[in-house]
Amino acid sequence: MADRNRATLLELLNKPGNNVCADCKSPDPEWVSVNLGAFLCPECAGCHRNLGTHISRVRSIKLDNWEDDQVQAVAELGNEVVNQKYEQFLPAYYKRPTKDDPELLRSEFVKAKYSRQEFIYPDRQTAYCSGIKEGYLYKRGRDDKGFKKRRFCLTRKLNGHTLLYFIKEKDTAPKSEIDLDSVNVVFAKDKIGVNPNGLQITYFVNGQTRSLFVYADDPKVMTKENKEIVDWYYAIRAAKFEWRRIAHPQQDEIELAEGLTTDFTLEGWLQKMGPKKKDGFKKRWFTLDNRKLMYSEDPLSPFPKGEVYIGHVDGGYGVTMGAKDVRSSMVYVFTLNTPDRDFILSADTREDMDQWINAFKEIQTTEPTSQDLRQKKMYDQTLAMRK
Repeated sequence: MADRNRATLLELLNKPGNNVCADCKSPDPEWVSVNLGAFLCPECAGCHRNLGTHISRVRSIKLDNWEDDQVQAVAELGNEVVNQKYEQFLPAYYKRPTKDDPELLRSEFVKAKYSRQEFIYPDRQTAYCSGIKEGYLYKRGRDDKGFKKRRFCLTRKLNGHTLLYFIKEKDTAPKSEIDLDSVNVVFAKDKIGVNPNGLQITYFVNGQTRSLFVYADDPKVMTKENKEIVDWYYAIRAAKFEWRRIAHPQQDEIELAEGLTTDFTLEGWLQKMGPKKKDGFKKRWFTLDNRKLMYSEDPLSPFPKGEVYIGHVDGGYGVTMGAKDVRSSMVYVFTLNTPDRDFILSADTREDMDQWINAFKEIQTTEPTSQDLRQKKMYDQTLAMRK
């Protein structure tokens, strides 16, 4: 009987929608929520276990024994039926987790979907859906490097949304007023040691990219269970989406949601040679944010030491292994070519070098979008100001 039931479950994987995880859409799910009837990947199955058996009872297709009634219950449901119920009001700006996302995003998606049922009852989305939010975050100082409690406000204005933060509780004037149109926000769990669930908020100001590093003051112990910081992440995405929808009322919601926030393509330490070859190499933290390459002295630097726009190969951009006329003990040297300057870089390992080269090549062979071209215009204006 066990083999027969297992064979039936494997056949059910061929049913439309069941060949991917019900939550993150990863292929080839190996687990099933018996009572929900959802086919799941191992990572999402782990999140379901944390919900408790009163919400989701998870079993392995291949490792567990199945009773006839359990198989019958799953056969009557499946991913399409499950998602028609539990995702009927999933906002377009709400990011479905992928294998590359932090565990926190996956965990909170599963909780929002099944435990809090936010995508069945839209009134349960008020913590992030309105385009307005106020609360306290711990922000890293620009100069003193410590994290201090600051009041943050996400507000709506006639020409778009603005993110504000205040130094003191009773301050009426914000320390900074940030146009949300230029804001990107990513999780920075490997950077902010005091809390694994921090955010890096970047925006363009005075010709430079500014980075704010924040985490939420969770009333629980500081663990992966940190809903507040996720609410801020989605509040920013929701506000940007709202303004896009006002500006482009005829555009499809899926298209409007593209690029609301973008995860960094690649980050890590590299050695960089100075503008003059006699300058030698210096260790720098590099961040590739779509077509913008930034390098800093430290991963938590508020401003980068330099920024480089990565354009299309037809515009004089390229990347090659090695470096012309450079003598160095560095082994994994490569050159990033731009119309303004060649950047000679060195990685610690061949694997790291290949990762960076491949990332640059992929960007340089992709046609720039209208947003990319606006970024290039800002970069050119910044260069002109500095000359």
